[in-house]
Amino acid sequence: MLKAPQHQVAGHEAGIGKLGPLVDESGRFYKPLQGDERGANEVAFYSSLSTNSGIPEHIQRFFPTFYGTQLVEASDGSGLLPHLVLEDLALGRVNPSIMDIKIGSRTWAPEASEKYIQKCLKKDQESSSLSLGFRISGLQIYRSKELGFWKPGKKAAQKLSTEEVKLVLRRFVSSNTLNDLDSRPDCAFASTVYGGSTGILSQLLELKSWFEDQTIFHLYSCSILVMFEKELALKGKNPGAQIKLIDFAHVYEGRGVIDHNFLGGLCSLIKFISEILTAPNECRIEASAKADQKNLTADNGVVADHKSHTASDNGVVADQKNLTVSDNGVVVDQKYLTNSDNGVVADQKNLTASNNGIIADLKKLTDSDNGVS
Repeated sequence: MLKAPQHQVAGHEAGIGKLGPLVDESGRFYKPLQGDERGANEVAFYSSLSTNSGIPEHIQRFFPTFYGTQLVEASDGSGLLPHLVLEDLALGRVNPSIMDIKIGSRTWAPEASEKYIQKCLKKDQESSSLSLGFRISGLQIYRSKELGFWKPGKKAAQKLSTEEVKLVLRRFVSSNTLNDLDSRPDCAFASTVYGGSTGILSQLLELKSWFEDQTIFHLYSCSILVMFEKELALKGKNPGAQIKLIDFAHVYEGRGVIDHNFLGGLCSLIKFISEILTAPNECRIEASAKADQKNLTADNGVVADHKSHTASDNGVVADQKNLTVSDNGVVVDQKYLTNSDNGVVADQKNLTASNNGIIADLKKLTDSDNGVS
């Protein structure tokens, strides 16, 4: 029997009159196939994965298993519709903490229509995409059996400011994520989730190594799904830390050119996670971004105190004051963007990992020419 996914944190949700993904008990995930070129693009991409010699086996594991397409009774009651049949990434996980991180400072391809570009550009400007090279599209953090998950609304998550994103990356691996939002994240699980030879950082570095050379694809609006189980970490067991690449409706041919947009965002994410591992107890939160954490509401993640913030219509901090934009809202010249306190680094070829997956030397981090900040 098909049902709505229990642990979906981003994207369209299935429901009465709503078209969204479904799962079955055998571990398969049914994603509605978009009727335009986006659906065809995603099918073509998944179909090519297993036969593309340019994608080595150790990189293949970062993609969901693809089982083809199938006509399935749509969740909105509109009848049989074609669906992508994929691996259910949450299968077998009990109370997983999950983050959906959309990679790239630009989520639209140059080939896209002007209408679509403007739509994406608005979201990029209202989020951390332009300033960090990535944004959080949705998340859930498991707290306890009594309290369940801390799960901000998707719109609130997407509009987190730069400093709030940095805070959430720490909270994601902290034990003190109950109702005490006044406390600084303790990053208690950072070494077991982010660190280690099989941790999140090690996996991201492996992916980065491939993206430094691959020129087959350019991935726009693609996400990295980050998952682990807090209850296992509390028991001293392997928390099942894992990353997966998802959402390939906007994949274009690389034509021999490195995907600097994706690589820059990936390096930025690596930078912040590296900082958490090297200084887990240092929450370098700007006064404006703290907004007194007691004012953050767990139900929808909306900032309540706006004295030093510019808020959007739903009360979520946009905080894009430092972005220099041209008439159409695009950053005028990213070559001149310099590293601010957020320390985003676009090219981290000199990152070296120690045996336990923790960055051994951050002194060698340097900016690349693509200038993502």
